[in-house]
Amino acid sequence: MAKNAAQTGLGPATVISIEQHFPKEQRILEDDFAELMLSTGLKTFVSLMRFSGLRQWLINKTERQIPGIWGSMLIRKRYIDDKARASIPDIEAVVNLGAGFDTRFFRVPEMKSLSVWELDQPVNISAKKSQIIKSLSAVPSNLHLAPIDFDRESIADALITAGYVSDTKTFFIWEGVTQYLTQEGIDSTMAFLSKAASGSKMAFTYVIGDFIQGKAIHDCEKAYEKYIVKEKMWLFGINPVELPDFLEKYGWKLVEDKDASELADVYIKPTGRKLVTTPIERMAFAEKV
Repeated sequence: MAKNAAQTGLGPATVISIEQHFPKEQRILEDDFAELMLSTGLKTFVSLMRFSGLRQWLINKTERQIPGIWGSMLIRKRYIDDKARASIPDIEAVVNLGAGFDTRFFRVPEMKSLSVWELDQPVNISAKKSQIIKSLSAVPSNLHLAPIDFDRESIADALITAGYVSDTKTFFIWEGVTQYLTQEGIDSTMAFLSKAASGSKMAFTYVIGDFIQGKAIHDCEKAYEKYIVKEKMWLFGINPVELPDFLEKYGWKLVEDKDASELADVYIKPTGRKLVTTPIERMAFAEKV
């Protein structure tokens, strides 16, 4: 995984925290916990976003980097939240691969009845643990924070060390991570997932391969130049037509594959906001056969 990827973890938490300053009926995502993950400086910055003019300025600034990213980021979280809620009656545990500073454990009440494992780079796990303890006094007993380098360390070993039992029927979350992994990291993760218990579920996001390869930029020239050409942070992509066979190779069946624009009617339209979405990232849901 690209070393700079760890630095991207606070971005989504900041966006979600700012989202809470919109009137309730205009919020795409409700989350009272995201701000707990932020430093004092970021909390001060977020507090300034209570002014609608500043919020719109920031959204516009963000959109100039990756058109549609603000709406798509919120949509992907709502999508995975909904898939988790629907899956929880049929599963026994949750594993969040590359969790960053995501607060889904606190945001989705149904998840608190299960054991949840969150894996990420050590710097993020350490910072997240500190913020949780600072805000809530202790990390909940059923939330297990496990550090890992996805490109070099075994997911199975990291989870077993943290108390996970491998034959547990699990809901796996792989959000905003795949593009940062090398091909070796992808292969290693999928090899681990190939051993998941039958009936396990997985919700994940991915960047389309044609964008990574520079074949279809979709008006995202600045993102391509920054993340792929200059910083070389985004490494892996796959095209939708290739996804079913890719998953099948590891014993997974694709159930759903969505472009963010397909979900805009569900998650954005009811708010009345005029947010576009980006076509370079998609959301998918799969089941272990």
